[in-house]
Amino acid sequence: MIEITPEQKDLLTLCALRADNKSVDWSLIARTCQSREALDVVLGGDLPEDSTIARRNQPLLRQALPLLDDARTRVEAECDAADKADARLVTVLDADYPANLRVIPNLPPFLFYLGGLEERDARSAAVVGTRNASEDGLRRASRMARGLLEHDVVIFSGLAKGIDTAAHTAVVEAGGRTVAVMGTGIAGKIYPAQNKPLAARILESGGALLSQFWPTSSAATWTFPRRNVVTSGSTMGSIVIEASSTSGAKMQARIAHEHGKHVFLLRSLATKEPWAAKMIAERKAVEVSELIDVLELMGEATRVQQAGQQRLQLALAGL
Repeated sequence: MIEITPEQKDLLTLCALRADNKSVDWSLIARTCQSREALDVVLGGDLPEDSTIARRNQPLLRQALPLLDDARTRVEAECDAADKADARLVTVLDADYPANLRVIPNLPPFLFYLGGLEERDARSAAVVGTRNASEDGLRRASRMARGLLEHDVVIFSGLAKGIDTAAHTAVVEAGGRTVAVMGTGIAGKIYPAQNKPLAARILESGGALLSQFWPTSSAATWTFPRRNVVTSGSTMGSIVIEASSTSGAKMQARIAHEHGKHVFLLRSLATKEPWAAKMIAERKAVEVSELIDVLELMGEATRVQQAGQQRLQLALAGL
C-alpha cells in the first residue's frame, strides 16, 4: 500500500485546492512548502515568497482554503488510484526527491512513479526529439543512448513516438536504466497506446515511469509541455537529436537553457534547422557530433546530489 505521511498529505491537499476553477501555482507551492513549518504557514493563508506570482496567488489561496475538505477528498481518491497501480510517491518534503529537479525554479511539488528512484539518476541526460523522426534520426538516437549508457549515464526521455521511443528501446535492449517521464497520470493509460509494451519493458529492465500529474490524469495539450519541464529538470542536460521548429523537443531545448542545464544539439540538426543554429550562435546550446563531446561536459552525480541536499537544508532552515 502507498504510504503517505501527514506532511505529504497536506502538501497534496494544497495542490488539490481550487477556487473559481483555478488552483494555486504548483511550482510556487513546491518552492515554499519544503518543511512542516512552511506547510503550516501556507495552510494558514500566507505565501511567504516575495514575488509577483506569490502576490497574485495569495487571494486565490485564501479563497480556496475554506474548501479544504473537498481537496482532501480529491487527494484520497487520487492516492487510492495510485495504490491500485502499485505506484509510489515522492515530494519536495522528502530527502529522496530527485536532486536535479530540486534546483530548478519550476519544480513539481510531487511525483508519482513506478519502478524505483536511484541516486545514480543524478548523472543523467535526456535524449529527445521529434515524433516524426527520419531513419537517420532514429539511428542517431539509439547510438547516442547506448553510448551514454556505456559511460554510466541514465537516459531520460518522454515515452513519445519517434526519437523518444528509439532512445528508450536502445537502453532496454542493452540492459540499462532508462526513465520515462509521462505526460499522463501514473494510473492512467499509457500514451501513446502503442508504447504500453515499451513501458512494461522499461520497468522489467530496472527503469522507472515518472509522472508529475494526479494519478488519474489523462493526456491533454497542456500536459506535454509540463512533461518537458520535468524531463529537462530531472537531468544534467538535454540532447536534441532531430526536431523541427514546432517540435516539443525545441521547447525542451529552450527550457533546459532556462534551467541552466546543458543543451546539446546534433550537428546534423544544426545544419538543417535555423532555430538550432540560432541557439548555438547565441551560446544557448552546444553543437555536438560525437559522444565524447557530450561526456566531456557531463558532471558527476555526487556534485548534483550535494547541491540538491544543500537546497533542501536551506529550505528546512527557512532561508
